[in-house]
Amino acid sequence: MTHLPADEIRSLFSRAMSDMYRKEVPQYGTLIELVRDVNREMLAADSDLRARMDSAGEIARLDVERHGAIRLGTASELFNIRRMFAVMGMSPVGYYDLSVAGLPVHSTAFRPVSTEALQINPFRVFTSLIRLELLEDRALAAEAEEILSRRKIVTDDCLALIEKAEAQGGLGASDAEAFVAQALETFRWHSEATVPAETYERLCAAHRLIADVVSFRGPHINHLTPRTLDIDAVQKQMPERGIAPKAVIEGPPRRRADILLRQTSFKALEERILFPAETGTEEGTHTARFGEIEQRGVALTPAGRELYDRCLAEARAAAAVGASGEGAGGYVAALDAAFESFPDDHDSLRRDGLAFYRYRAAAPLPAGLQASPEAVEQLLASGALVADPQVYEDFLPVSAAGIFQSNLGTDEQSNFGESANREVFEAALGREVVSEMALYEEIERESLTQALAALAAGEVTPA
Repeated sequence: MTHLPADEIRSLFSRAMSDMYRKEVPQYGTLIELVRDVNREMLAADSDLRARMDSAGEIARLDVERHGAIRLGTASELFNIRRMFAVMGMSPVGYYDLSVAGLPVHSTAFRPVSTEALQINPFRVFTSLIRLELLEDRALAAEAEEILSRRKIVTDDCLALIEKAEAQGGLGASDAEAFVAQALETFRWHSEATVPAETYERLCAAHRLIADVVSFRGPHINHLTPRTLDIDAVQKQMPERGIAPKAVIEGPPRRRADILLRQTSFKALEERILFPAETGTEEGTHTARFGEIEQRGVALTPAGRELYDRCLAEARAAAAVGASGEGAGGYVAALDAAFESFPDDHDSLRRDGLAFYRYRAAAPLPAGLQASPEAVEQLLASGALVADPQVYEDFLPVSAAGIFQSNLGTDEQSNFGESANREVFEAALGREVVSEMALYEEIERESLTQALAALAAGEVTPA
């Protein structure tokens, strides 16, 4: 039996998810159009950027690139979601403790991990598991656990197809189409709450994110995120398209050499929902789903992340000290000042060991040079070797928390304290999470080995 490649199943699913979310949240369609317009303008205006992205294989993935986010309630839900994403060639990468930012969840990102799979479709889903053990109200936590125990977020038909894929190592074309249709049901919005209004209000009082997870029959996708090449232009133009952006772009400041991840969003929709009541239903509203935009830069090494964290902490401390009346402008100024010490060109980032790159042979080996690790700097200077920035494929806990908080109806953060529990998360997941740093290191190491071998053999890919 011929199996449909997992990369193709992932592409089918991400397209179906995007189409569904566009129908559910019309402003998402407007956002997609805005991002495409800005990307088109950027590529037309910057021929060097277009050439670099084209040579690195990034142009083709730009229009299909998305990430989504879901919030789960139980260990069994996380276990089955992991199995579902595995059918699409997506692995859990990284562990994120969001309790440090006042959110009662810990998370991972399901995504493809190989260079080839990422270039085909880098679809990612940031997946959070709520931590009811962090609630002070133990009676409410027990009640929430009981509510969640009654729901089943993956359809029986989807589970059967997952088991079939696991047993035979994949799915044929017709099964893959059926799997995508069934998997989509897990992420669909349902306007009927599963709890009475009074229970919903008590859950909201504990934390709005917990209410969003516990009060509905499934983990509706709460946002889908296209990738832009100029998030500042998108932020500026959103009001012109009738979209109200959040006040501050999360992540690093605007730079010549983009690093990590910058994110912004429009405010979550206030949506009409129906609560079960003794005499039928009771109308109410819920706020959770929103639109988000991201701009991705180069992945940083452990040394680069340490410097990034120091600069970000300095900016936040400075903004807090000078917060009176300055608002978003004060934070942006503090951010720019704090990051002045962070190198802002790719040669410096690479030489200083602050960022990860992917190497390729781009011109014949010059006379007198050896295709060896010791000659890398000379080979780069000659143009025979090219170092392309590795796109940061993952997430930033502080930025994720900032987006979540701004779209839960309040910017207030609960103080849950630092309480990472990776072991419990991985036990629920049914496997260890993949180290994102190890992935970037392996891609850099293998690309250099292959590029040097290609130079030695006279096999080059023109820049």
